[in-house]
Amino acid sequence: MDDQLALRIQLFRESGQVRPEVAAFVTGELTALADEGRTVTEDTAGMLTSHLMMALTRLLDGEPIENFTTDEQVAAELDDHPEAVARSRAVSARAGRELGTPLPDSEINFLALHLAVLAQNSPA
Repeated sequence: MDDQLALRIQLFRESGQVRPEVAAFVTGELTALADEGRTVTEDTAGMLTSHLMMALTRLLDGEPIENFTTDEQVAAELDDHPEAVARSRAVSARAGRELGTPLPDSEINFLALHLAVLAQNSPA
């Protein structure tokens, strides 16, 4: 993880926009991706980072997360990226265990899109 991405997480945490445990969880997920050889930088993972931190925060705060009208379209786009979908479901399961709240399907799909883009921007 590069310094700019670490700063993004720090700013979210210090401003109170996300809970410390959410920032720690997302940092752990990004570190795992980097350890697997993914290019985890502000440019490649900034949107993924913000999306995941805010989604988890909304869930922990008890805010509803509605299904999006594009869920079927997003799911169809993911047909060629089963590894991203599997990774996203695993992240959701870990969030359930560690934070007490798994991601709903619509958030799993959007996270999978971010992960598919990250995989495309990383060396094979």
